[in-house]
Amino acid sequence: MPTITVLGGAGAVGRVAARTLALTGPFDHVVVADVDLPSAKAVAAEIGAKASAAFVDAGSVADVRAVVRGSAVVLNCTGPFYRFAVPVLEAVLAEKIPYVDVCDDVDATLALLDLHEKVKAAGLTAVIGMGNSPGVTNLLGRFAYEQLLDETHAIDIYHAHGGEAFEGAGVIAHRLHGMGMDIPMFLEGKLQYVRFFEPGGVALRTTVNLPKIGAAVPVYPYPHPEQITMPRHLKVRQVTNRGTVLPDEYFALTTEVAHLGLTSQQPLHVGTADVVPRDFAIAFLLKRRDEILAETSFGTQRGCMLVEARGLRHGKPRAYRFSMASTDQALGEGTGIPAAMGAMLLQQGAVTEKGVLPPEAAINPVDFLALVPEVLATRAGKGSFQGVVVEKVDELGQVEIVPLPV
Repeated sequence: MPTITVLGGAGAVGRVAARTLALTGPFDHVVVADVDLPSAKAVAAEIGAKASAAFVDAGSVADVRAVVRGSAVVLNCTGPFYRFAVPVLEAVLAEKIPYVDVCDDVDATLALLDLHEKVKAAGLTAVIGMGNSPGVTNLLGRFAYEQLLDETHAIDIYHAHGGEAFEGAGVIAHRLHGMGMDIPMFLEGKLQYVRFFEPGGVALRTTVNLPKIGAAVPVYPYPHPEQITMPRHLKVRQVTNRGTVLPDEYFALTTEVAHLGLTSQQPLHVGTADVVPRDFAIAFLLKRRDEILAETSFGTQRGCMLVEARGLRHGKPRAYRFSMASTDQALGEGTGIPAAMGAMLLQQGAVTEKGVLPPEAAINPVDFLALVPEVLATRAGKGSFQGVVVEKVDELGQVEIVPLPV
């Protein structure tokens, strides 16, 4: 009776992953583990007999070890990953359990990769960053590299989402963290770093047409791990990552808060109380987000991810654009469903490499894409997402929608 434990299972991403795992795949039971036990119980009750709830404090190694013990696989959806990723993986490693996460923090990714030899020596597999971006983006980039192009010169990633029913403090903390750090970009065959508010980062801001989102959507440099991991496994000269959060007014406010320096964790004495600027910023943004969604009549949640791979085919310039878009799904579905699929493939034996591995080094894209119809079948009538759309752009710039050749 294989059991999977979803850490952070009551969050926006974890609850979608838990539901997906209960509906399909090789697991008989799903443990929804979260620091918010009432919410975990609500998610488990909604799923039904295949699920149960458990309390876990991701900051406690003892808690994590106790709750995952006996699991066939652990799926970690607990953020922020720059705080929890390494201790959680070490706790799972101590229990000798295969692991998947949706880590999208660059610094945490590098720290996790430092554990590669330790995990490999233990004969275990840890697939990290198995969400949307990173995750699906890595796999589609590898797919184009191996299946569609003779030479791949550049892989550019774009994404936008917004309007989720709720947004957790950890998500905002991650966003603010990224705006204050060195952002990796693989340009002209080498890894470079830019800062969000400095000239290098500003120069990489652009607009992109995103299906079901809109034309000329402003996107900004994002500190996701693809720019670091993909060039290690694919011979390319460029990997970039740019994205945004919708609506534009909300992202602009987030940017302003970060630019003002309200990301500090050093307390300030205000009146009779000590106030941590970052805690204030997160609470303020959570409040204003709901207000902005109402003020802009934003409507239902939506999201889109686009990967463009450019290079040569039969000696001529060729590009492929892969998009996954929805007008009623966003961060939770876009990240939680691929994470669940990664856990399924791991349990099914499709992932054989050992150690700490990004998606493009662990999962065959063909295996992942072959699983998509099965997962979509369980969601029939439950959303506008219809899978991966592929556009071929020839040397004349002519665009043609083509079937996904798997």
